[in-house]
Amino acid sequence: MKKKTSNDCRVLALCSQKGGVGKTTSCVNLAVGLARAGKRVLVVDNDPQGSMTASLGYPNPDELPETLATVLMNIVNEVTFEDSLGILHHEEGIDLLPANIELAGLEVSLVNFMSRELVLKQYIEQVKDSYNYILLDCMPSLGMLTINALACADAVVIPVQAAYLPVKGLEQLIRTIGKVRRQLNRGLEIEGILITMVDSRTNYARDITELIHETYGNQIRIFPHNIPFSVRAAEISAEGVSIFKHDPKGKVAEAYQYLTQEVLKDEK
Repeated sequence: MKKKTSNDCRVLALCSQKGGVGKTTSCVNLAVGLARAGKRVLVVDNDPQGSMTASLGYPNPDELPETLATVLMNIVNEVTFEDSLGILHHEEGIDLLPANIELAGLEVSLVNFMSRELVLKQYIEQVKDSYNYILLDCMPSLGMLTINALACADAVVIPVQAAYLPVKGLEQLIRTIGKVRRQLNRGLEIEGILITMVDSRTNYARDITELIHETYGNQIRIFPHNIPFSVRAAEISAEGVSIFKHDPKGKVAEAYQYLTQEVLKDEK
């Protein structure tokens, strides 16, 4: 099989200032949606909590022998390694580079490393010829691991729950993305804001959604289809599969299918 050139690979970072906004769920379902469209997809769990890893069927990530921490440490120590190191294959056609608590220790040690913001970029450059899309699931903070993700991404998808506090944190994240663009990654763009966990029956959710559109709609794309709140969607992490397998005819699967189509439209 002919390998893709690096120009054919898009690297998307899914970032949020706050946890519990559906970021990891969105990353899983977008990845599987892209794979269902015939794309070769790698998801990188860039969070020491290992939420993405657990959501894809590995509930005890701390027991995994090789993870993102392994490959990043090899890069720091200038140890050569195979592209396939640590990568796990998921039944729905995507590859996963998992994470566990070791990543937290690595983040601390990166502070003393030269070019510390670009360690993840070295890994992505090494493996990107094999994929059409690489999705980075970032931790809900703006620490060194998230900066590494922004430094190597082509674009950022920002999931925001239709609630006051997650919206409040948006401004700082957007400022950080702008700073990374100026200092580390001039090609970095914001792919869009994805409004998640929307309970359209409530005035509160509608008011918050309107606030996001009024505040950011003129400067940043807001994906036209919100992700609705659903108990079925909350169940998929325990099942280790995407919404497309767990509830294929539901409204959440339909919403993530629309998101996938929006992202595919942005292929250069």
